[in-house]
Amino acid sequence: MTKKVVTTTNMALAAAVATALTAASVSTTPAAAAGKEKCYGVSLAGQNDCAAGPGTTCAGTSTIDYQGNAWTLVPEGTCTTIELPKQADGTERKGSLEALERDLPT
Repeated sequence: MTKKVVTTTNMALAAAVATALTAASVSTTPAAAAGKEKCYGVSLAGQNDCAAGPGTTCAGTSTIDYQGNAWTLVPEGTCTTIELPKQADGTERKGSLEALERDLPT
């Protein structure tokens, strides 16, 4: 009888771990599940969802409009077509699926 309890306990523990791992993998990819993608360089200052460079904590920490190393979740497939104002020198500004070197804090 003791062996059966240990086996049941081990199975319950294994199931709990599997559930936790599944939940963790789902929570790290909510963008994919919701039809969203990370788009760099499109958010206004303080309105990014994450990644705003060294020394920042994450969401809402961008300090410059359209900061190239800050991303925002956008509907999948729209990142590079979002209309943005041109840069001060007249150069086109576009969103990117990877961090950009433009519009970074000095």
